[in-house]
Amino acid sequence: MRCAIYVRVSTDKEEQKTSLENQKAMFLQYVAERGWNIHDFYVDVQTGTKSKKRQNFQRLIADAKAKKFDIIMAKELSRLARNGKLSYEILEIVQRNNLHIITMDNAVDTTIGNISNYGLWAWVYETESSNTSRRLKAMFKTNALKGIFKGSIPPLGYRVENGKLYVRDDPTSDIVRLIFRKYLKGQGFDAIARDLNDEGIPTPSQIAKKNNCSDTWQGSSVRLILTNQNYTGDLVQGKSTTKSVTLDCRNYMDPKDFIIVPNTHEAIISRSEFETVQKLIASRYRKKPQPEIHLFTNTAYCADCGRGMHYKKNSKGYVCGNYNKPGKNGKKKCSDHLVREADLTIAIIKDIQMLSSNLSNETIYKKLEKQLQKINQQNTKQTSSIESDIEKLKTRKRKARDKNLDGGMTDEEYSEYVIDINQRLNDLANQKCKLEESLKHNKDTLAFTELKQLLDESLSFKELTPEILHRLIDRIEIKADGSPRIFYRFSNPSAYSLLLTINAQHSTCTVCGNISTGVTSTILNPPSSSIRRSRAKVEGLHDT
Repeated sequence: MRCAIYVRVSTDKEEQKTSLENQKAMFLQYVAERGWNIHDFYVDVQTGTKSKKRQNFQRLIADAKAKKFDIIMAKELSRLARNGKLSYEILEIVQRNNLHIITMDNAVDTTIGNISNYGLWAWVYETESSNTSRRLKAMFKTNALKGIFKGSIPPLGYRVENGKLYVRDDPTSDIVRLIFRKYLKGQGFDAIARDLNDEGIPTPSQIAKKNNCSDTWQGSSVRLILTNQNYTGDLVQGKSTTKSVTLDCRNYMDPKDFIIVPNTHEAIISRSEFETVQKLIASRYRKKPQPEIHLFTNTAYCADCGRGMHYKKNSKGYVCGNYNKPGKNGKKKCSDHLVREADLTIAIIKDIQMLSSNLSNETIYKKLEKQLQKINQQNTKQTSSIESDIEKLKTRKRKARDKNLDGGMTDEEYSEYVIDINQRLNDLANQKCKLEESLKHNKDTLAFTELKQLLDESLSFKELTPEILHRLIDRIEIKADGSPRIFYRFSNPSAYSLLLTINAQHSTCTVCGNISTGVTSTILNPPSSSIRRSRAKVEGLHDT
């Protein structure tokens, strides 16, 4: 048996490097005991929620499709993927090429048929990633409310130092003023972009020295500068947030929900000039007619190109938005991915019925209770570590005070040092607060009763309404053969909790993220013949 060993850590810190070596040693011993051979080690230092940035993971998948080995081995399923969709794509590749997967925690071993809980662990690890994401978002929001710039690249014309914006000592701020003057004279976004290109003015990405930066100004870049309120001296953040740790797309917030801290830095554009430009932009905006909304509009997407599905009256169903483009260009970009609306509706109702039935399985409770205990132990350990770090920083602060009093540190040095220590203490206190809140809300049992009640309530309706659809389902991906992958909205509100709580008084789930709990291979549970004939195969959380 030729074994492909996949090893992944999230960062390149020293302790993570030790983890890499430990994982390799464990695999060497396991393979030697069975008399197997190691084809290759595939090592990545990257997050597990997305696969595109993991070069060796991509190489692993390519080698799997080429059948260069017989088994994929990993410490646990989360090393391969912390993304439900990606987990099932790996399983599909493995099954299609007659390969196997073995994890060292004994959760998955296809050589002995141990795969029944694959969907469960895919969901658990994605949930953990979502919890971490929510904790980081809370920390970013706290810093934003303090007026600390949290972006990696400041707006054109500014530099960032210790979380504060300063006007750069170069012509970049003049570029911003030039763009505003041109727009006030009556030029449009594209016309301004052409002028900037003709004058040889470097683009924002060139000035920021981004990798693969563009050397051409676009109208969209001009618009972003003209609508950026940061140029008035106000710090505006929280304009968008990631939809999910698993999706490369963002939710753009309503302007009333932006985090705005006034007068945090020097203005490049006066408020009156900025407001005048905003009124001009609004007056020049031409509204396009809104398309007719159908049941699965903005919910169904093409699984291959990611474009939204378009409803076609003559087919009474949906086709890929790229394929539906006028002329021959659309057909070159993607295939139709046709699925009938009636068939998709039936498939979803059957999937909900199957999910509701499977939630009665007592083994799920035991599995998730064990995982919950593990997470609680990790949170408790992390809380103790934070408390220890806080005490160390307080000790250093006292020593600095004594050193300042003894004349060993100037007042300016002492002031800068204390500001830094206080900021770190504040960050640690916020982290501790989040962990303690999570531990307070976590319980010893999982609230599957409420979840099952929600599913049963949905099944009591005679038809799939938009309310039920959006209450239960976040996203549906339609594959080339018309079969759907269903991503449910089931998630947990506590930062480290696996509880599924549903607020029955509202029309939507109490969602703090988008967790794909229902994507599994049709090989595990084939669809009925009527659905198969219509190419709308049922895919859902069948085995768990």
